[in-house]
Amino acid sequence: MQTNFTAEQLADPHVATSEQILRKCVHCGFCTATCPTYVTLGNELDSPRGRIYLIKDMLENGRPADEQVVTHIDRCLSCLSCMTTCPSGVDYMHLVDHARMHIENTYRRPFWDRVTRNLLAAVLPYPRRFRLALHAAALGRPFAGLLKRVKGMEPFGAMLDLAPRHVPKRSSSARPGTHPAAGTKRGRVAILSGCAQPVLKPEINEATIRLLTRLGVEVVAPAGEVCCGSLVHHMGREEQALEAARRNVDVWLREMENGGLDAIIVTASGCGTTIKDYGFMLRLDPAYAEKAAKVSALARDVTEYLATLDLPPQETKRLTVAYHSACSMQHGQKITTLPKTLLKNAGFTVRDPAEGHLCCGSAGTYNILQPEISAKLKARKVKNLEATRPDVIATGNIGCITQIATGTEVPILHTVELLDWAYGGEKPAGLA
Repeated sequence: MQTNFTAEQLADPHVATSEQILRKCVHCGFCTATCPTYVTLGNELDSPRGRIYLIKDMLENGRPADEQVVTHIDRCLSCLSCMTTCPSGVDYMHLVDHARMHIENTYRRPFWDRVTRNLLAAVLPYPRRFRLALHAAALGRPFAGLLKRVKGMEPFGAMLDLAPRHVPKRSSSARPGTHPAAGTKRGRVAILSGCAQPVLKPEINEATIRLLTRLGVEVVAPAGEVCCGSLVHHMGREEQALEAARRNVDVWLREMENGGLDAIIVTASGCGTTIKDYGFMLRLDPAYAEKAAKVSALARDVTEYLATLDLPPQETKRLTVAYHSACSMQHGQKITTLPKTLLKNAGFTVRDPAEGHLCCGSAGTYNILQPEISAKLKARKVKNLEATRPDVIATGNIGCITQIATGTEVPILHTVELLDWAYGGEKPAGLA
């Protein structure tokens, strides 16, 4: 793609990076076939190619974002399916991240949109606030239907629909501390506690810690860790995201220096994609660029790390698992076969649903901010998953678990919960 940026514009490192990304696009349109919003809406501007044109026009002309640009960029899930499909290697992730940042800095959103986004940014990344909000949701749940019919209030109705009716008790797995290895120690890792996951489903990290310690791995939950920054990063709130990244980099570097780390284990693939991108996000910060790159290089999805431990094959179980590959797992981190191989070796029958490349519609806060499109994608995903006639659905991301669970009666678990059970742990409560 030919670009026409001025030398003055290219002096901005963000613009310079986006210009290099834009030049790689050859307009082939392969991305449209695998883009969930284009497949759902059929609008060229709701495809990666269409959004690239909008972003190019906005950045080249140095103008503020307008309503049209915001509408179509907001509809993007950042699922990154287009990056898996693209034959030219267009780095759409960093391009749309720049566009979201530009929108945040130059566009004044409608009142209720501002309120919704401010609320999400002030609550979701903070476990205590999030827990309180979920308890409060019980009072508002009777009004969910009404809110969904009032223009501008639809996201609040979506929040109430997604809020669980039972909030799990606080788990010790989220508290700072060291979980010693059982038997001969064969490794030492840090684990990301996260923000939403320990509130919604603490049993995921509980299962991870049990499994790893049984396998001889010491697990550290470091003090001072915060949200990975993903939620606000994808809302264009870059400074808030970078501050979270810096704090985590400091925490994990301290652990590296004090006891050494073989890996930073992440059990939510959406968080993993962001942490693995810390090196890029902080590349312009001379105090953190090198440190962030070191942290990104050490980040591992839990299935990546487990695959290095040579787990022994287990007896066949009479349980069929439909594996949902989260977008942040398969497109963001390019982890496609490892989780399924681990499940098969653990004795489970694993089935792939049709259209596995398409997003379930969760995408961070997308199912709150774009509830109509999200609901269509969820229905499509659930139909394909249920068509495999599974006993249980497995995936590696808390957002997907929350989203899909609201559309099916089939139990849905994190992959590591099944692996913990297969290798000596208790049967997951969701299968009882």
